[in-house]
Amino acid sequence: MDFQLTDDQKALQGGIREMLARRFGREALRAAVERPGRLDRALWRELGELGFFALRLPESRGGVGLGLPEAVLAFEEAGRALLPGPLVATHLAAGRIEGAAEGEKAVAMADGALAAWLEAADEVLGDTAGAVPIQSVDPLTPLHRLPGGHGLPGGHGRAAPDPALAPDPVAVLLTAAEQLGSAARTTETSVQYAKERHQFGQPIGGFQAVKHLCAQMLVRTELARAAVYAAAVTEDFAEIAGAKLLADEAAVCNARDCLQVHGGMGFTWEADVHLHLKRAWVRGLMGLSAAEAQEIQAQALAARAWAGDGDSAGEALASAL
Repeated sequence: MDFQLTDDQKALQGGIREMLARRFGREALRAAVERPGRLDRALWRELGELGFFALRLPESRGGVGLGLPEAVLAFEEAGRALLPGPLVATHLAAGRIEGAAEGEKAVAMADGALAAWLEAADEVLGDTAGAVPIQSVDPLTPLHRLPGGHGLPGGHGRAAPDPALAPDPVAVLLTAAEQLGSAARTTETSVQYAKERHQFGQPIGGFQAVKHLCAQMLVRTELARAAVYAAAVTEDFAEIAGAKLLADEAAVCNARDCLQVHGGMGFTWEADVHLHLKRAWVRGLMGLSAAEAQEIQAQALAARAWAGDGDSAGEALASAL
């Protein structure tokens, strides 16, 4: 399977990165932190004009007519920039709710036991009856707790017995793509800082311990990237669950290692590293929790074993362990 991006995909990725760098740079990010729970409607409409929300909508319905791999690339860039807002829900609502594709409306979504951006959204996908606002660790993601969701906040998820409560695979994969973007950004930030920060007369990147941290971050990122890109091609739910697991781990662990590389400075409010870590924690509970993703993968392995492919299933389980 060839995961090399086409010229068109590179152009899409570069265009979104350039637009976000221009419209949502560090100053805009910090301004968003100071006004939590508020959407930049002008930016939202600009995303709509760019086709961000209508990427997978057919051209006959006013969309861009691309596929899930292209949507993954777009959401990877959004995660890299820590772009706030109900991006996944609005993308899913394109073509279903008038104005969503154009960025005229922001759409929130009931996501397991949590819902984000309910009070700032114009429309909501799913049942949010009984939603209770809760304090979010991420200042850029206002949250509500939902009764009877398919997962439990805190990472203690459970598989949904009712298929109607199962998470949307596309929503799970796009959330994983955001995590991947964050993991890549913290890796880049760590490497850059390790080149610039000097101790004992040399860049700290010359010390073996820092080299190992950065190398581990890169390995996590590229492993998650391969899984997310592959799942975008196959659209297999078990592979999507595996991609979410790897992307969550990469986003959280890379943000922690980025803090370590930055030392005491990384723990300050002025540094952006903590924003990546907090967003990674929150995204880890969205779509699928780790326990739910593990359950889905276990069921897939068991199904393969029952289908007579026990050897390969056992090998896959052994490699996972």
